[in-house]
Amino acid sequence: MNNLINGLHHITALASDAQKNVDFYVGVLGLRMVKKTINFDAPDVYHLYYGDETGSPGSILTFFPYAGLTRGRRGGGQLTYSAFSIPTASLSYWMDRLVQFGVPYSGPYQRFNETYLRFEDFDGMGVELVANSNDLRPGWDNGKIPAEYSIRGFYTATLNEFNIDRTVSLLTDVMQHKLIAEEQDLFRFEALNGGPGAYVDVMRSPKDVRALQGAGSVHHIAFATDSDESQLEIREQLWSAGYNPTGVLDRNYFHSIYYREPGGILFEIATNPPGFAVDETVAELGSALKLPEWYEPRRAKIEAELPVISALAK
Repeated sequence: MNNLINGLHHITALASDAQKNVDFYVGVLGLRMVKKTINFDAPDVYHLYYGDETGSPGSILTFFPYAGLTRGRRGGGQLTYSAFSIPTASLSYWMDRLVQFGVPYSGPYQRFNETYLRFEDFDGMGVELVANSNDLRPGWDNGKIPAEYSIRGFYTATLNEFNIDRTVSLLTDVMQHKLIAEEQDLFRFEALNGGPGAYVDVMRSPKDVRALQGAGSVHHIAFATDSDESQLEIREQLWSAGYNPTGVLDRNYFHSIYYREPGGILFEIATNPPGFAVDETVAELGSALKLPEWYEPRRAKIEAELPVISALAK
């Protein structure tokens, strides 16, 4: 069988305020805004993409910031914690930085022989920083956070499930993941050769309340595939396994298919190409509002309705 899925591509969540969202993920966590565009299905709402210097697959956290959106509820049937990878030597730096910006955190904790911190953004979205020495991805110096301390990209994501059996079957039988570790009710799966950015953790949590979507909740998790051809191949396998993936949708920077996993979480398979430099140079990423060509005739109206935001690092 061809290798069809090679790890995480991006995670997309909901927020209640565009500027506060930028301030937290650019200003506090030091991610780069790699694309400022709109929700293709709701052009009066931004779609903000944060990641590493070049917007590499596996580093991208995106948001739809709906002004005044009611906060969601964390629980079963939801991606509850998005975990970023940091160098082992940077753990104390991040503890100090979170204190500096008034972000309460818990930990350090231990899990699968790794050390991590846990906290929330201003909307209550669950975030983790996992300290490890296995991530060879380069850091990015945003002018405030030195590259040697900076976030490398995703490490893993935690899916809370009332019953994990069918979700595990999807991951292992169709999506080419393998179980590599388990600890009480937490099970870790990896794609391809594993490593930071190729993990997904499944938590058996039958006593959870049912999650509610809103500000601070994850809308979907996207897994990466190398090409349009490999995407169509995994789409065919999903159909054969009884899932109902969408047709291929053009998101300008990748092509996407979507489907629900058995616990109700929205999954996406996204292509690695063409990438975020298709309409901006790497040096210019995130500096201008980018619209898909079918919205260009409405640019003036769209820009007038969107709030003005600044992406300056703190």
